[in-house]
Amino acid sequence: MTAFAFATAGMIRFGRGEAMQAVPALAALGKRVLLVMGATPARVTWLKEALEMQAVAVTVFSVGKEPDVALVEAGVALAKAAQVNAVISVGGGAVVDAGKAIAALAPATRPMLDHLEVVGKGLPLDAAPLPFAALPTTAGTGAEVTRNAVIAVPEAQRKVSLRDPRMLPALAIVDPALTDHCPRGVTLASGLDAVTQVIEPYLSSKANPLTDAICRDAIPKGLVAIRRIMAAEDPEARDALAWVSLCGGLALANSGLGVVHGLAGPLGGLSNAAHGAICGALLPHGLRANAEAGEDQVLQARIAEVQGWIAQVFGGAPGDAFDTLHMWSREVGLPGLDAQGITDAARVQAAKDAVSSSSMKANPVALTEMQLLDLMESAR
Repeated sequence: MTAFAFATAGMIRFGRGEAMQAVPALAALGKRVLLVMGATPARVTWLKEALEMQAVAVTVFSVGKEPDVALVEAGVALAKAAQVNAVISVGGGAVVDAGKAIAALAPATRPMLDHLEVVGKGLPLDAAPLPFAALPTTAGTGAEVTRNAVIAVPEAQRKVSLRDPRMLPALAIVDPALTDHCPRGVTLASGLDAVTQVIEPYLSSKANPLTDAICRDAIPKGLVAIRRIMAAEDPEARDALAWVSLCGGLALANSGLGVVHGLAGPLGGLSNAAHGAICGALLPHGLRANAEAGEDQVLQARIAEVQGWIAQVFGGAPGDAFDTLHMWSREVGLPGLDAQGITDAARVQAAKDAVSSSSMKANPVALTEMQLLDLMESAR
């Protein structure tokens, strides 16, 4: 068997009710905590109060958008001013990434750009991050078990990663109840991102036996769950999608991603479109591009498996699976790239930028700029 390594969060707790059950473990991370949350403070009041009951001093930092350099720097400044010794994020992928970046950079002595990939120097952190815990409230990014944070750099019109093995959270608490009644559009976009993040590592050139086992089980579960949730609110399907999102984080942190995320990063930096919506729009066409360009028999067999799973869940013949997934996504409300505000110029630039993206390095086949442009044309 091929040798491989596998890294993840220090502790993962999964299940309904785990968020409240884990309060003592969260309180043990530090007595002065920065609580990073989304734009709705009421959603984290319960945790703030529970931590304060454990004699933890809580400073709250609100994240109302996907993190950029200025937002992360503001969070770092607040963390230093409050002299916090731990960071906890409760929210969607943007909130988790923001908290992860703040925890990483608060002890650092160098400027943030020194540590950013692509647009910066990509240097390792010069100090260990603060202990960090994540409680996701959407099922999509899997950021609660990854070693990077995606940060927008407006001056460069890019979204790039801050990455270090020590950024893996000390504690990841995946409580599907926190995702119940998540808005329909967010559920669809983040759910398709979750599905993408178990498909791409399965096709990745860096796949290993453990990530294969995780993804092979999770892909059909994710497809079933997202279809059920889009038909009606369904706690069991929420549980399944939260599990699939966690699996995606585990897999991508160890096997990488591929063309969908290779393009989604640049497209997100060049527009105001949401990451999950971009991934959902690109997914069927990224699969088709790899199927048409790839000659490896193992890759073709795996793509055929994915086609079969799509056909089982959404109907139609396996050979039509990419079109089936595209049409279903549009029917339930996922906007195409044009409707997301992504221009022709952005697509041209993204095709160029994707070549240097970290995600593209794991794509199973090399794709040309023209192939990438054709892929995005189909996703309009």
